[in-house]
Amino acid sequence: MAETGASPLPSSSPAHTPLARAEQFLWLTARVLEQRRFAYYFLDGEADAVETALAAYRNADEGYGHGLEPDLRGPVSQPLHTGHALRVLDSIGRCGGQRVERVCRYLTSVSTPDGALPAVHPSQHGYPAAPFVPIVDDPPGDLLATGPVVGLLHRNQVWHAWLFRATDFCWQAVESLKKSHPYEVHAAVAFLESVPDRPRAQAAADRLGRLVRDHRLATLDPGRPNDYPVAAGYAPGEHHYPHDFARTPESLARAWFTDEEIARSLDFLESEQTEDGGWPIRWRQWAPSTAMESRPIVTIEALRTLRAYGRPIG
Repeated sequence: MAETGASPLPSSSPAHTPLARAEQFLWLTARVLEQRRFAYYFLDGEADAVETALAAYRNADEGYGHGLEPDLRGPVSQPLHTGHALRVLDSIGRCGGQRVERVCRYLTSVSTPDGALPAVHPSQHGYPAAPFVPIVDDPPGDLLATGPVVGLLHRNQVWHAWLFRATDFCWQAVESLKKSHPYEVHAAVAFLESVPDRPRAQAAADRLGRLVRDHRLATLDPGRPNDYPVAAGYAPGEHHYPHDFARTPESLARAWFTDEEIARSLDFLESEQTEDGGWPIRWRQWAPSTAMESRPIVTIEALRTLRAYGRPIG
């Protein structure tokens, strides 16, 4: 039993590193999936354990539901849930084979007439969803839902008939952007990072980077956030920083920012870790459970970004 009045551990102790503090936060608050992901990324955990936890969200139609993406509740499969699942599988080296071919059959079944994915399929009617997520009976194709999925499938050299029209949709959407907002830019980058036509992707990324800077979509000075507008419909303070666009040094978006801008952004990301060990969410919090489920996801991504740039996390 510890002595009464014992001195606390110094801040340099391994128990007080960003990783150790985040670990305590994850064990306290996270879903099993995020606990397994944390263990895989940082504690030499097994990929099989991540995949087993992810399987709980899979439906008979081979899409994913059950609140995997916390802002959409209910059991039904949705493109956003399924894109989330593919990102998890990609991160553990399991985004391929018959598993993903079956996912592509689901994607085909919910695609719009132009071959893309809707942001939200009408099956979401009757289940809770974030108020900023529109649910309509005949949704259009959406770059936010389609771009990351197409990018991941190309990254993993998955070839399926669904990809051809979906890739054409993404090219047209990305190359026609005259204005945008941060989440759409993230989706465009996810597509461009892995699409096979690399010269075309580089040219599109260069143009997109100029748009981001010209329209001040990235908060380049975290100490002066009010100098940068928040996109229409976003929550107050829902700024996006250089590290949000370029999550690794290898990202196409890294070239959009100077070394100084990236360094300031990463300094800010480090400073955002809160007293409980987790990182905050910036988007609109509409239900306690969704905020609680989202923070571990954001915390894992913050740690992965810091590690990718060589920042010490513990």
